[in-house]
Amino acid sequence: MPAAQAGQRLDKALAAALGDVSRSRLKALIEGGSVTADGRTVMDPAEPVKPGGVYQVIVPPPVPCDPVPQAIALSIVYEDESLLVLNKPPGLVVHPAAGNPDRTLVNALLAHCAGRLSGIGGVVRPGIVHRLDKDTSGLMVVAKTDAAHAALSAQFADRSLSRDYLAVVRGVPHPRAGVIDAPIGRDPAHRKRMAVVARGGRPAVTRYRVLSASGTAAALVECRLETGRTHQIRVHLAARGHPVVGDALYGRAAAGAPHAIRAFPRQALHAARLRFVHPTRAETMVFERAPPPDMQQLIAELELADKPYT
Repeated sequence: MPAAQAGQRLDKALAAALGDVSRSRLKALIEGGSVTADGRTVMDPAEPVKPGGVYQVIVPPPVPCDPVPQAIALSIVYEDESLLVLNKPPGLVVHPAAGNPDRTLVNALLAHCAGRLSGIGGVVRPGIVHRLDKDTSGLMVVAKTDAAHAALSAQFADRSLSRDYLAVVRGVPHPRAGVIDAPIGRDPAHRKRMAVVARGGRPAVTRYRVLSASGTAAALVECRLETGRTHQIRVHLAARGHPVVGDALYGRAAAGAPHAIRAFPRQALHAARLRFVHPTRAETMVFERAPPPDMQQLIAELELADKPYT
């Protein structure tokens, strides 16, 4: 291990060194006895790295996933032997977790792909390169092979993969275009929420621009993620005083807000554009999809001009 990483947590140092395996996955591998330091099995993800130490990570081969295949309709935008791109509807959970043991996107993918999915994400998240919140709609790329997963993860890491979102927010951000560069971490007062924090957070950068406004009540905003933190757009916009419409976690609408804003039942957030380089063909792939009908109706009721996503 390079001297510059001496003293760092082992899971953090390995994530930086490997690049294509997430820190959470490495933590699980360490706790499972799959990492050695100079031939000694390491079980503590927080163990400090020793300068000059030789660390070996044994990634177990993909095993049959615990989630079962379930026939759930998917909106497939593109598919080949390496990956697929889909348009996730709002309300669909990406992978099984507490409270959502099945009927998730992973269950649907296992049925659609007959189990041919990347194993890098672990047994609960096969093929999942990135996530969308349950009530966020839009484009996702899924890896079918480990090679595709590693290549796509590398593009996320170096920011060559781009994701553009449409959000309807309360109020009108000022300035109307800019960059929100504010670290995000767990909210110390509300453990189920994330927050912009002064210490202990991870770097988070969101570029935004206002596309149109409905007086001073609401605006249609395009956001581009440069990092991928949990709830990043929702947290950043709420921290600026412009929470996403319908986002009960980061800001309910005031009683005086227009009915369309108060009545919208989920966060009005849609992953509208996805751009990446194909992992085997070195071809730039660009996909665009319009928001689902409920969000389009909200945009129409607030008289916000939507962008011409197809």
